[in-house]
Amino acid sequence: MARIKGVDIPNEKHIVVSLTYIYGIGRNLAKTICKNANVEETKKAKDLTTEELNSLRDEINKHLVEGDLRREVNMNIKTKMEINSYQGTRHKKGLPVRGQRTNRNARTRKGKGKTVANKKK
Repeated sequence: MARIKGVDIPNEKHIVVSLTYIYGIGRNLAKTICKNANVEETKKAKDLTTEELNSLRDEINKHLVEGDLRREVNMNIKTKMEINSYQGTRHKKGLPVRGQRTNRNARTRKGKGKTVANKKK
């Protein structure tokens, strides 16, 4: 099992799909990384040579992925919370940030439903 940026990529999948296991790399970016590193997209991760792996690692290092990207996203959220922007206040309250409804949905952000006394009539 190959390790890239501290992530074990699966051996039995095509390299394009395997690269998407790294935070910050989607399908399109994985394709461009393979193209720039001169690696076939249909090759399985276990069939890669060390040269190909090293060229993939070099190409991935040019992009912001994994820990650095997570850190930057968290810093952006903290900045929004500090300046009291609309999105920052939504983050603080644990409500949906991007304009979704809240009166009947949003259970992912709000958590399990709270029962209200004497609501049944």
